[in-house]
Amino acid sequence: MRYYPCICTFVPMTRFPMGRLMGYLLFFLSITTVIGGCDSLPTEADETQDWSAGQLYEEAKQERKVGNYMRAIDYYQKLESRYPFGRYAQQAQLETIYTYYKADEPDLAIASADRFMKLYPRHEHVDYAYYIRGITNFDLGKGLLDEYLPIDPSQRDPGAALHAFQDFGELIERFPESKYAPDARQRMLYLRNNLAKYEVHVADHYLRRGAYIACANRGKYVIEHYQGAPAVADALVIMAKAYKLLGTEELSEETLRVLEFNFPDHPGIAEVRAMVPEK
Repeated sequence: MRYYPCICTFVPMTRFPMGRLMGYLLFFLSITTVIGGCDSLPTEADETQDWSAGQLYEEAKQERKVGNYMRAIDYYQKLESRYPFGRYAQQAQLETIYTYYKADEPDLAIASADRFMKLYPRHEHVDYAYYIRGITNFDLGKGLLDEYLPIDPSQRDPGAALHAFQDFGELIERFPESKYAPDARQRMLYLRNNLAKYEVHVADHYLRRGAYIACANRGKYVIEHYQGAPAVADALVIMAKAYKLLGTEELSEETLRVLEFNFPDHPGIAEVRAMVPEK
């Protein structure tokens, strides 16, 4: 086996004069010093560091009043973290719910309401948390373009509306004497009517597709859950039609009698009478 000598190239020191070498060294040392010094640069002082709970609370209220919602939330959060057991902490949590709502942060408003209700179920103002959660869901899903391109509310995805309906219902059930109950009842009537209309739209879609059982079930759901809604009459018509098309004449006649008794002038009565059952 042959061995080859290692060929190494050494750079003579004469190519880097001592003065230049010292210059490079000082340059790198200065860079290291600057980088290391970045960690010790003074940070912006927190003006609220020495504020009392009362001052944080009042400043948060003032910021909220003038529309600086995120700054108000920052103050509320600092209050809660610094004075968690003080008399202002619970009130700050409660007002944070509304502030998130006003800041157009519905998910955070709902999460804050849920948190408050879980932590303080017996709080004297917990009904307010239920109310704001309902209001948030009530408004959720209303797009910016609705003002310019009006949309029938019954045509929207009913998810948020259904949650709002449930929220207001729970508020009224738990706190019937709450000062928020009257407004909650009015909103429930509006939601009830639109939710019933939505279910009728879906039932009509099933009817046109020939899904008669699903159609009848949707109509039945409206009657069971949204009593008093104007769409109940239309739900009865659709049910009577679906039963007739299914060949269940007895159920169709029974539904039609209910329709005639409660809504004798409804045009759907003649429509059902004129139908011929499918064979």
